[in-house]
Amino acid sequence: MSDYHVSFVVPHKGREAFLQKTLASVAAQTSSVAKDVVVITQNKTLLPQTTAYAGELDLRIIYAAPELTISALRNQGVAAVTSTHLAFLDADIALSPNWLEQLLPMLEGREDIALISAMQVNDERAPPLERIRTALSNASVDSSVDFLPGRNLLLRRTIYEAVGGFPEHLMTCEDYYFTDKVSEHGRLWYSGQASYIHLGEDKALGEMFSKEIWRGQSNLQSMAGRHIRINEWPSFFIPPWITLLTLTAVAMLLTAQWALALCAFLLALLPFSAYVTRLYVLADRRIALGHIAAFYGYYFPARTWGTILGVFKTMGNNLHDH
Repeated sequence: MSDYHVSFVVPHKGREAFLQKTLASVAAQTSSVAKDVVVITQNKTLLPQTTAYAGELDLRIIYAAPELTISALRNQGVAAVTSTHLAFLDADIALSPNWLEQLLPMLEGREDIALISAMQVNDERAPPLERIRTALSNASVDSSVDFLPGRNLLLRRTIYEAVGGFPEHLMTCEDYYFTDKVSEHGRLWYSGQASYIHLGEDKALGEMFSKEIWRGQSNLQSMAGRHIRINEWPSFFIPPWITLLTLTAVAMLLTAQWALALCAFLLALLPFSAYVTRLYVLADRRIALGHIAAFYGYYFPARTWGTILGVFKTMGNNLHDH
């Protein structure tokens, strides 16, 4: 491992308290492999408490334009380093101390693995919503997966260059697009041998609702230029299916069309119940059904509205281009 050098690439915007904890977790890595950190921030300045980590890390800070996407920030960070390996972190991730020590040998010891990530764990005082998110993230552990979120990723630089980096045209869902391209070069591995805490995980349903609307706006754009697996289709169609059928049921009730209202409600309830039951099992029955139902009650409408906004945004961009 002495010939390896890992660059941690951290795009950042906004709050610095999480960024400081992210940097602290990198500084605490037990691996002796050479490493450096490049933070690409859209803040105009950073606090002395943040820049002070240059004393513990080989830290470089790049100030980027506010209009750039997170993909552009990551690509800009990679362009500033010459390391053999790249570790992409969100600026609100606290890595376990053994993250690099465990994941790098696993990546290099398995030629079939192209990209690796650690598993998510809950904060000590995690509310139900965070525990729900963690359970969803950990549906498959110590196995290959179809997708890895961009929160913590480790790969060889040659793989990054082979796929052309992150898609700068996408505002969100860029990790879907990127990891799908990487999967053409090897397996995506989700490891339980190391972990991370998502410090910025949604804590309240209202906060999640707003973010899911934003995330959903790139749903359709993220489908362009890549193969869509069968198991991805439900995530695109189930939210609008449930939301529109529920609205239809309400409309039928208001017009006293009882039979049609019941039919629409049952057609919405069946997939909704399936999702709630699946998550309840994934969470080892440790999260109340009511919390899970509330989660999907917010999640599905938010994703639907975000997708609709994304359609109009895509149409507007197409008209503008012509």
